[in-house]
Amino acid sequence: MTIHAMGAAPPLDEARVVVRNVSTRYLALAVEMIVGLLVLPFNVAHLGKAAYGLWILTTSITAYFSVLDLGYSGAVVKFVAHYRAKRDVKALNEILSTMGCAFSAFGLITYLAAVIVAVYLDRLFQLSPQEVQLGRVVLLVVSVNVAAGTAFSVFGGVINGFQRYDLNNVVGAVSSVLVAIVNVSVLAAGYGLAELVVATTIVRVLTYWAYRANAYRVFPELRLRLRSFSVARLKEVTSFSVYMLLIDWANKVNYAVDAVVIGVFLNTGAVALWSVSQRLAETTQRLTNQLNDVLLPNVVDNDTASRLDGLRRIFLVGTRFSLATVVPLSVTLILLAQPLLNAWVGKSFTESELREGAVVLQVLALAVLARIGSATSGTLLKGAGRHRFVAVSNVVTAVANLSLSVLLIGPFNLTGVAIGTLVPVSLCALFVLFPAGCRRVELPLGRALAEAVWPAVWPGIVMAAFVVLSRPLWGASLPAIGAEACAAVMVYAITFLRFGVSPAERRFCVSEFLTLSRRPRLVAAASERA
Repeated sequence: MTIHAMGAAPPLDEARVVVRNVSTRYLALAVEMIVGLLVLPFNVAHLGKAAYGLWILTTSITAYFSVLDLGYSGAVVKFVAHYRAKRDVKALNEILSTMGCAFSAFGLITYLAAVIVAVYLDRLFQLSPQEVQLGRVVLLVVSVNVAAGTAFSVFGGVINGFQRYDLNNVVGAVSSVLVAIVNVSVLAAGYGLAELVVATTIVRVLTYWAYRANAYRVFPELRLRLRSFSVARLKEVTSFSVYMLLIDWANKVNYAVDAVVIGVFLNTGAVALWSVSQRLAETTQRLTNQLNDVLLPNVVDNDTASRLDGLRRIFLVGTRFSLATVVPLSVTLILLAQPLLNAWVGKSFTESELREGAVVLQVLALAVLARIGSATSGTLLKGAGRHRFVAVSNVVTAVANLSLSVLLIGPFNLTGVAIGTLVPVSLCALFVLFPAGCRRVELPLGRALAEAVWPAVWPGIVMAAFVVLSRPLWGASLPAIGAEACAAVMVYAITFLRFGVSPAERRFCVSEFLTLSRRPRLVAAASERA
């Protein structure tokens, strides 16, 4: 499919594109989630809490390196979508050639930053001499993957701007399986953390070449040339990317600063305990935010064509279905936090640690609920001319998050860090982003709550009652808890689809679900080729 065949899609085709992208995203995430849930306790058991906590700590550091792309990775998607809608091949290649040069430079800067952090690692965290040496090795190896990912970001911009997330989703699913196989094989053979990160990094770096091939498949006219570098195009993208940079910085503080704060004030064992609860909350967030991740090009298309009705439809439907995915998972985590942690990692932590971890998980699940509930608002505002407002809101939230986490970690330990995240994130979501989204699409707040929020929230009350009443009937093993969670989600899904959507939306959901049921064949075929 070339750019000449890809104009603005009508509502039904637009919806099908979104469903295709989201369905394969969920397929890839399901693979990644299952792999992660199975491999995490294996890694903790074979590496030990200290080594595993060191791995999480160094990985948390590299999460901040992505801001060194100065927000261009998010901005390039907007401009690719914009010029794709205009069918301007020349402008697209100028934008992509310019950003290809920029991303290559950012990749080099990223690795230099990793080297500097590695040199001063012993001054940043409370580590033993042995942990410092191993931490430097892990940091420098993992940073190869981060730097390579930055350099290859231009190809991701093509895929995302052309709304072909599904291609990279299949590649990502296959890569997750290969990484897990390598992970288990290395540790089962008796090797340690250093060998583990080297082996898994090799697999991840090789995956980027598959992403590159997909970009040329989606946009055959793609021509990355040094002579096409344009200062004018760089300035054009920069006018938007500076705000994406602020948003990215704020997101890193909101999502990844906690492990660093814990590493500074406590120890690697505390980081390991935090990471278990955070992994579940983070998985929930990733599972439930996929719709919003793929909506930006659609928002840009409708904003470019000045279709207010299209923006309003995205806001209402996106918010309702985002909440419909996050409510059942977050409520389930809150109600089953203690038995879930006991069954999953009970052998690796003490009883008191597991109790604290359960409270942390419950608080973080509430934070995820607030984030996803306002995620469509944030995406809409970014893609429809209100990116400055989103940037300022996220920065204020990030500063409050960091300040509260540092203030509360002393008296309340890990629970204080979780509360420090929940309070500012929830206030921003409920009283800033969602009302701003209503104003952008010229929709009364009361109507938005009635049409987008309430239909997705009240089925959660039915589901919660089911979990509380049926809890004594289920066992304490991990499979039993998993079965209980699945049953609870089914109760929510049936209630929501029966009463929370219109008949037309219900028919569309059923139709696309049948399409989704055929998606696993894609991954199976790709796995065989790999």
